[in-house]
Amino acid sequence: MALRHAVLAALLDGEYSGYQLAKVFDVSVANFWHALPQQLYAELAKLEKEGLVAGRQVIQETRPNKRLFKVTDAGRAALEEFAAASSKPSVIRDDLLVKVQSADRIGTAAVIEQLEERAAAAGAKIELLGELLRQMRGDMDEAEFLLRGERIGGYLTCLRGVAFEQGNREWCLRAAAVLRERQVTRAGR
Repeated sequence: MALRHAVLAALLDGEYSGYQLAKVFDVSVANFWHALPQQLYAELAKLEKEGLVAGRQVIQETRPNKRLFKVTDAGRAALEEFAAASSKPSVIRDDLLVKVQSADRIGTAAVIEQLEERAAAAGAKIELLGELLRQMRGDMDEAEFLLRGERIGGYLTCLRGVAFEQGNREWCLRAAAVLRERQVTRAGR
C-alpha cells in the first residue's frame, strides 16, 4: 500500500483541505497508516497532477485562501483497482522489539520503562478509538450499526485499531513483568 491509497480512501468522505485531511488522518486513518502533514501535502500535489484528485481554490476574506481536494473518477478507479489487488501479509517492524530481543544481554531497566510507556500509550489510544466508535455509532448499538450503518469501513478499521492496541498493551505489560521478575530472580542469586 502506498500513501496515495490512504489519501484517496480518506477523501472518499468528502472534500478536504490539506489541513483538514491531516486532521482526518489523525483521527481515523492513523489506525493503519501514519503520515506527517508535509507528506500529505506532497501526496495531494502528486495525486492532483495525475488527475486522481481535483483541487479547487477557496477565497477567504479573513484568512489565507485554501485548496480543497476531492477524489475524481480516475482516483476512485485507482482505489478500486488497489482494492481488487491481493494484499501482502502484515509485517512487524518495531525498534522496541529489537530492544526486547536483546534484553537478556543488556540492561533491562530502560527496556522495561519503554514497554510500560508503550502499554500506557496503547491504553490511551484504546480510549480514543472507543470514543470514536461511539461517535460513529450514534444511538445504535454495535450490532445494529454493523448491519444498518451508512458507512462501516471506518468503523471496521477502528475496530482493528482497538484490537491491535489491546494486543500491544497486553504484550508490553507481560514482557515488562517477565523482565522485571527476571531482574529480581537474578539479583537474588
